Amino acid sequence: MSFRKVVRQSKFRHVFGQPVKTEQCYDDIRVSRVTWDSTFCAVNPSFVAIIVEASGGGAFLVLPLHKTGRIDKSYPTVCGHTGPVLDIDWCPHNDHVIASGSEDCTVMVWQIPENGLSQPLTEPVVVLEGHSKRVGIVTWHPTARNVLLSAGCDNVVLIWNVGTAEELYRLEGLHPDLIYSVSWSRDGSRFCTACKDKSVRVIDPRRGTVVAEKERAHEGARPMRAIFLADGKIFTTGFSRMSERQLALWDMENLEEPMGLQELDSSNGALLPFYDPDTNVVYVCGKGDSSIRYFEITEEPPYIHFLNTFTSKEPQRGMGWMPKRGLDVSKCEIARFYKLHERKCEPIIMTVPRKSDLFQDDLYPDTAGPEAAMEAEEWVAGRTAGPVLVSLRQAYVPPKQRDLKVSRRALLHDGHATAGATTTPTPTAPAAPAPARLSAPPALGTLGTLGTGTATGGQLEEVLQEVAALRALVAEQGQRIDRLEEQLSRLENGHV
Repeated sequence: MSFRKVVRQSKFRHVFGQPVKTEQCYDDIRVSRVTWDSTFCAVNPSFVAIIVEASGGGAFLVLPLHKTGRIDKSYPTVCGHTGPVLDIDWCPHNDHVIASGSEDCTVMVWQIPENGLSQPLTEPVVVLEGHSKRVGIVTWHPTARNVLLSAGCDNVVLIWNVGTAEELYRLEGLHPDLIYSVSWSRDGSRFCTACKDKSVRVIDPRRGTVVAEKERAHEGARPMRAIFLADGKIFTTGFSRMSERQLALWDMENLEEPMGLQELDSSNGALLPFYDPDTNVVYVCGKGDSSIRYFEITEEPPYIHFLNTFTSKEPQRGMGWMPKRGLDVSKCEIARFYKLHERKCEPIIMTVPRKSDLFQDDLYPDTAGPEAAMEAEEWVAGRTAGPVLVSLRQAYVPPKQRDLKVSRRALLHDGHATAGATTTPTPTAPAAPAPARLSAPPALGTLGTLGTGTATGGQLEEVLQEVAALRALVAEQGQRIDRLEEQLSRLENGHV
């Protein structure tokens, strides 16, 4: 009987991580030293925000993504808090709005200018005051505009309408101890929390009730985290009784036993999970680690499948995570992290190796876009809606042809020829040099406008068909040239 091991097929099995070049990092940044298990970094397609050391209060840097290299010590910061900033989060519906929570017990919401900061920003758009102790968690509602959740060390969860600066819900008495993490479900109808009492709770904020609770999800006393997955399952990271780091997957309908449980190692840094709902891949970054592990979540046992590990030399102080719409889809980039060192921020790109230059539909299903599905008032009234999805195909720009400098091919690749175009019949004798038939460029078509970034999905399909037809034409002309050169050679030899 054969026991040959079968390797599980997965399109993410060969995902590899690659740090960017040194000149594309953000250097000379004094990353915050505050002892709080936050990511210290938040990223969107326009800006990267990093919590930094600040004297006499709390501050964070907001840099346009393109502003790489050494950051001057006098670069302006967002510095309206009177205590250290503990957590920051970009609004998913406006790339210029960011919320911050601080030790000064306040939550502030900031509007960042179009081109970034030219002077220190001290005046927030709105100040939200309701916590009696420091605010360690801020997170925006995924689908309702202007809804923000904050959790403090007073064990209270507050949900705000930022547009009116009013407190929508105050959830007290649900957590007997410090809240380690909060994660919204994909449609924002519920959120799950991980608490210092070792319990994971699923809470309906509009009713103010605990829908489900798992006590002692992880036996260890160190901090744990819980995140909602797209299908409603819950993924947790924590520690065992023997202080070994663990991952677990839970079915909300039955929290008695985990669907899957894995032990990683015995390091003592808290594990920060990042989840991509489009690919069902979870990336796990440990504070103080120098690695990023990634796992695929599937429907079949053992449910959590280890894929690979990205390893570097320097330990990470924190980690930022780019939303899907900020990735370079033409390079098959499925994730991008912004790793915080002691004095710099280093982007790390996760790529699926593919030979084809075409848009990869299987890697990029429609993803959550910047449009809100509903207003805050609708959500309060009881409406629930999933995110408004957008196609990343519009953002896809095919790689430039590397052979554009070769005149003959450049003319063909920039031309508007079709498979049905008439071509010159093959002559029986080489009356003229073969390349002469290729010297006159055809009329330019939609391919010339593709680089402007304004092509629609329909245009892209048309252009791809043109390119295929042109390549076929090039191959056909090449064969004719070979035949003519062979005839020429025979005639010349016979003449001699």
